[in-house]
Amino acid sequence: MVITLEEAKQYLKVDVDEENALIVSFIAAAEDIVEGILRQPLSDFAEVPEVVRQAIFFATAQFYELREALLTPVLVETIKRLLFAYRKESW
Repeated sequence: MVITLEEAKQYLKVDVDEENALIVSFIAAAEDIVEGILRQPLSDFAEVPEVVRQAIFFATAQFYELREALLTPVLVETIKRLLFAYRKESW
């Protein structure tokens, strides 16, 4: 994982451990979305750029805070704009 559970909990301002598994699943989903938008695996980066990390934090927060009310097209479009400079033409 590019961001740790502890980093995500700090970003989300979560102090309890009861939702750790849920947050980890949101981080994994966020990383999958970011990889799809970048059209490259995160492991291709020698050092993951901060904007990519922030996109993962953003997506994780959207999953956590909005849950059922999440607007996926808005999420994807926002992340595309954040990651435009790193997006490959194709896989």
